[in-house]
Amino acid sequence: MKDAVADADLVVEAVPENEEIKLDFYKKLAEVAPEKTVFASNSSTMLPSQFAETTGRPSKFLMLHFANEIWKNNTAEIMKHEGTDMKVFDDVVEFAKQIGMVALPIYKEQPGYILNSLLVPFLNAGEDLLVNGVADPETIDKTWMVAMGAPKGPFGTLDWIGLRTPYNLAVGKAKAGNKEAEKFAKLLKEEYLDKGKFGIESGEGFYKYPNPAFEDPDFLK
Repeated sequence: MKDAVADADLVVEAVPENEEIKLDFYKKLAEVAPEKTVFASNSSTMLPSQFAETTGRPSKFLMLHFANEIWKNNTAEIMKHEGTDMKVFDDVVEFAKQIGMVALPIYKEQPGYILNSLLVPFLNAGEDLLVNGVADPETIDKTWMVAMGAPKGPFGTLDWIGLRTPYNLAVGKAKAGNKEAEKFAKLLKEEYLDKGKFGIESGEGFYKYPNPAFEDPDFLK
């Protein structure tokens, strides 16, 4: 790690959405990175204030969250915390633009940022319908796709995200007492992750890839 960051101006962290793993990473990074280095996290749900002090440079720490498939969905959410230096914030906004992203500055900490504040309730609604036995994934997706003209439903979207991340988030919510999240975490682990079904990356999740059922015109009939 010391060699990797020896002359780095910016380090973007993208380790799993697990607070303990991230804290351990920042403790190690802070020991070897030059004073000039700005740290940014690609977390999609956690807040910069959770890690700012551990970085050893809170004024040079913030979030830089890229959407999935950034070559098509080229958004970059830049979120500061109260202690982030505004010059650092502005520089990272400019950096995002320079690498071809649509820079989306966020001036106040918000769980879920902008994208996931909109997306997560949609996914949670689909998950709750499934674990409460209301409908199967295909029917839930079909309902959304036909009614809203969307390219995929919540379960096609979960496959696209990759099922490890939704699992980690569900475990976190389950620990906080969310019963639906507990059911969904159990379902993901036993029926998908333990069987090597991680979503698009493994060729199977709720659907099989590369040609999932929801891309078949007959799926919407």
